[in-house]
Amino acid sequence: MSDTDHELKNIVEAALLIAYEPLSIKKLKNLFPADARPATEQVDKALQSVAEDWDGRALELRKIGNGYRLQSRGKYAPWLRKLNENRPPRYSRAMLETLAIIAYRQPVTRGDIEEIRGVSVSTDIMRNLLDRGWINDIGHREVPGHPTLFGTTRGFLEYFNLTKLSDLPPLRAKREPADIARDLELRLPGAGEEERNAAAEGDESEFDRAADEHVGAEIIHLDTGSKATDTAPDVDGERETP
Repeated sequence: MSDTDHELKNIVEAALLIAYEPLSIKKLKNLFPADARPATEQVDKALQSVAEDWDGRALELRKIGNGYRLQSRGKYAPWLRKLNENRPPRYSRAMLETLAIIAYRQPVTRGDIEEIRGVSVSTDIMRNLLDRGWINDIGHREVPGHPTLFGTTRGFLEYFNLTKLSDLPPLRAKREPADIARDLELRLPGAGEEERNAAAEGDESEFDRAADEHVGAEIIHLDTGSKATDTAPDVDGERETP
């Protein structure tokens, strides 16, 4: 490797280590002035070299959407979770079901979601998903009333460690909530708490997510609804065909 190639690899690695989001090849190239910008092939080679350097170590280079990031390996998640024990996010079943339906069936309207779930979708759930940047308004259906269509975003791909929507697990037959929670790396409430919640009309048991967004590299699996037929957003926010 020439000195120029070695320096390019170091710059790319440093950028990946401090970036808050996956970096596309375009963004990596734009780190350099126009008159010294490396070719796409050179950046590809630098990324491959970075991946080789981290092979067998604590971090790994992963492609997320159309970008790349250095992240901890999934097998170290049990230790890294200890860093976030005091502030684990909690997501309701209704919220996870709604997100899964959008991921597999997008683009969908709120009415579509309610028809699949068999119950109404609260405004709070939709606002929560929008605020987290996991879904977005992607247009309107050409029917009377022009209902809003929703789809997942690059933030959804990044959070759940996915390159594209086709990386979602294949759909399987309906299973028990405990089995789904295990695939999601979530913890169900204790049996007593679950029974008390079920007894309260309108109350929904909540899941504890096992790992924070930035710790562990395990892919989080959503398993409900039908397979997505629409396009997936790339890491730069544009939509592409999976």
